[in-house]
Amino acid sequence: MTGRAYRSAALILSALLVILGGAIIVRTILLGGEILSFGLIFGVLVTALGLGRIYIAYRSAQPR
Repeated sequence: MTGRAYRSAALILSALLVILGGAIIVRTILLGGEILSFGLIFGVLVTALGLGRIYIAYRSAQPR
């Protein structure tokens, strides 16, 4: 896999993590989850993981 294809795949999977995390958060809130419920915490962590991967991908692609 070339570097460009790897980067594209990583960005797509990272975006899917952000979407999945957001969906988990919304579903937990709609079902009456509280602030410390497992679904809300897990959703925030999955979203943060996706955003972190996107940040690292863009930061490593920039010339220094």
